[in-house]
Amino acid sequence: MAKAGGKGVNLKDILDGNELDLSLSDLNEVPVKELAALPKATKLDLSCNNLISLPSDFCSLTHLVKLDLSKNQLQQLPSDFGRLVNLQHLDLLNNRLVVLPVSFAQLKNLKWLDLKDNPLDPILAKVAGDCLDEKQCKQAAIRVLQHMKAIQSEQDRERQRRLQAEREMEKKREAEQRAREVQERELRRREKAEEKERRRREYDALRAARQEMETQTKQETSEIPKLSSAARPSQLPQHRRSWSQALMKLLLLVLLCALSTLVVCRVTELRSQSLCISVNALYEDVATALKNHKILQNVLHQNSQQ
Repeated sequence: MAKAGGKGVNLKDILDGNELDLSLSDLNEVPVKELAALPKATKLDLSCNNLISLPSDFCSLTHLVKLDLSKNQLQQLPSDFGRLVNLQHLDLLNNRLVVLPVSFAQLKNLKWLDLKDNPLDPILAKVAGDCLDEKQCKQAAIRVLQHMKAIQSEQDRERQRRLQAEREMEKKREAEQRAREVQERELRRREKAEEKERRRREYDALRAARQEMETQTKQETSEIPKLSSAARPSQLPQHRRSWSQALMKLLLLVLLCALSTLVVCRVTELRSQSLCISVNALYEDVATALKNHKILQNVLHQNSQQ
């Protein structure tokens, strides 16, 4: 159940019609949830308490028509205080307020306002004036609303100027970015064209060099004397004869070495050695084979008759 000031009082029990009196309750904070549960309490008295600030959800009490916050220690009002659009009577006497939130301009139904005994900003204090009677308090509400609307309009214009400046700056950045992109594309296009031209020149130079080399080769080929072409065949048999002579000399040398070995193994005392024994045996086998060969015998016989 809703309690008041920690004294165990049910808010419904002290609700008098549409008026709820919580003054002199030693409140340090506003029981917003309990008050929200009493939408019939359109007139709320919170004067003579120990309130230093109002919670942000206090502005959800949009059913309030009359609000007395006098003789507290409020240093500022919530930034969205203007949400209390049904508020007609507001007493802020004897607090510590210096300025009002800009949203205060949204209290379009405000008819009565008391800001006396607050350390108000000099301009705001001059606009508010005194509230010594009903007429002055109504005039204070009108003048303060007009003043806060002017401040809100100026802030809106300043905000619009900032937004416009930001948009223009963004457009400028986009234009600069587009210009950089165009410049980069142009630079890449020029670099590509230069690279293509360089490669074309290299290709033309290479082709010209190749053609010149082919022409020079053809000229050298056509200038070779016919004598040179006739001399080449005579050199080939000479090389072949030199190779044949070298081969014959090598065969004669081998044959001479074989005969020398055979003589040494058959005549000298080395014939008892194993190598000579093998050589002599090979000689005997070869001699026997030659004697038994009929064709060779005929040749030898014919040679002996001649």
